[in-house]
Amino acid sequence: MPSLLPVLVSAFLIAATAVPSLPAFAQAPARYVAGVADLPLMPGLTERPEDGLVFDKPGGRIVEAFATGPLTWQEVRSFYESTLPELGWKPDRGGYLREGERLQLSATEAPGVVTVKFRLFPQ
Repeated sequence: MPSLLPVLVSAFLIAATAVPSLPAFAQAPARYVAGVADLPLMPGLTERPEDGLVFDKPGGRIVEAFATGPLTWQEVRSFYESTLPELGWKPDRGGYLREGERLQLSATEAPGVVTVKFRLFPQ
């Protein structure tokens, strides 16, 4: 009786190569904006911690953070428009609300690079 091992190995190798690989950024571990433990930093953005601030006071926290990357503001906005509602943020007047806090995102664009400003403050 012939061995099934070569057939099984061949089938596994064919199946393994047929699965498309994820882009490199999708395989990287998730990173988060400093001062906001559950606000993901979009893949492709690099935070500029030297420009940010985190201030925690009894009335709520205030966070300003900046990140840059070779993206467009439209790509960044689309990412956060789809991601933030999944994390409980509700769109509201150009920003987002959640649990008594407001999150605003804005950006400046230069050729080939965007700088994103994240502002979190009490509602």
